[in-house]
Amino acid sequence: METIERINNVVNSFVWGPYMLVLLVGTGIYLTIRTNLFQVTKIALWMKSTYGSLSSNKKSSHNVTPFQAVSVALASTIGIGCIAGVSTALVAGGPGALFWMVVSAFFGMMTKFSEVTLAVYFRNKDEKGIHYGGPMYYMEKGLKLKWLAIIFAAFAAIATFGAGNMTQSNAIASLMNQTFKVPNLASGIVVAFVVGLVIIGGIKRITTVTEKLVPFMAILYFIAGIVVLIINAKNLPNAINLVLESAFSMESVGGGISGYAIFIAMRYGVARGVFSNEAGIGTAPIVHATSDTNNPIEQGMWGIFEVFNVLIICIITGLVVLSSGIYGTTNADGAALTSLAFKSALGYFGEVILTISSVLFALSTIIGWSYYGEGCLMYLTNKNKTIVIIYKLVFIVSIIIASSMNLKLVWAISDTFNGLMAIPNLIAVLLLSPIVINLAKKYVKNPNSTEIE
Repeated sequence: METIERINNVVNSFVWGPYMLVLLVGTGIYLTIRTNLFQVTKIALWMKSTYGSLSSNKKSSHNVTPFQAVSVALASTIGIGCIAGVSTALVAGGPGALFWMVVSAFFGMMTKFSEVTLAVYFRNKDEKGIHYGGPMYYMEKGLKLKWLAIIFAAFAAIATFGAGNMTQSNAIASLMNQTFKVPNLASGIVVAFVVGLVIIGGIKRITTVTEKLVPFMAILYFIAGIVVLIINAKNLPNAINLVLESAFSMESVGGGISGYAIFIAMRYGVARGVFSNEAGIGTAPIVHATSDTNNPIEQGMWGIFEVFNVLIICIITGLVVLSSGIYGTTNADGAALTSLAFKSALGYFGEVILTISSVLFALSTIIGWSYYGEGCLMYLTNKNKTIVIIYKLVFIVSIIIASSMNLKLVWAISDTFNGLMAIPNLIAVLLLSPIVINLAKKYVKNPNSTEIE
């Protein structure tokens, strides 16, 4: 374990160094500028196309509806990163990390918009009329760089065991043990069983479960969080002030270079922000490509919808922790810290609500990420179903193993592979951005068009 940790630390320091922060946030800034601040200037358009269409989604016989696709993506996105990830960022990067999470998410809206748009534009269709796609397809078909597509797919397949599996299982086990005294191994076994029942049924069963689970779990957590913030209302101004001051603190850290605190806050804010909203790492486009929509921009706007909703939940989590009076007074980290914050306001009931929310968030994430891994392996093995079945079995077993692992190492490995995935994806998104910009301009001129080109 020590050897793995040392190797990961070396890779992580490179992957999440200054250059990566510039590439990740810079891509979002570039796309925001080139699309004339689409997420702001066209807010009425994407709100109408997403929130406004929730009651009118029709079922598809072969493919999934736009909302079903976004449900899987949201199930994978609104995971434990929104609860444990935010708290971990606050502990490691200081309160200012929350500010940089917000900044990262704002520009990340256009990054995800672009990658989802490209995934639909370059997707394939099999003999049964079922759509499939993702970054590996727009790398191969759009850039003609199959080797880059293979690198992405390989990193993504491996990453599903970290960001989409181990961190989630670990958090579920920790919270179940803390709240209900359930042994970690027992939690791991139950979660593995439930996930197995769902993912064996393929994308249709996954979407059927997530489209019902996602709205319930998001609303439950949102209401509970707002109640806590109302109870802690008198502490909110100080919490917000702490976030802003810390985000731009020029004080040195541990006698180090002045201003290093800003970089630390940015580093953890952006990294955990990406872990929470997945903008730029290329996973969500894999399921968005399965949508039955005919226009890439229409599905791309669901990408903005995703990041926006995750941002709201992350802000609530951050403010709950910072306004609770718990922050800085305990060694608790991750989901345990968020749990204590809820408990300080709502007592044991708050702890129970947080645990239930976390379990649902993490469970849905595991289910969603299993499909990402499946999609990548289908690409790498030319649709070898035997390999995919083996992957699913290993994925299920990993849930049990991870339930008793060290949280710090799990998070560190997840950070590393998120970064490794993001690099080839962001390069592809930047190089193919003229296509996105052109499609967006055409769509704005004629929103009723169903043409792809």
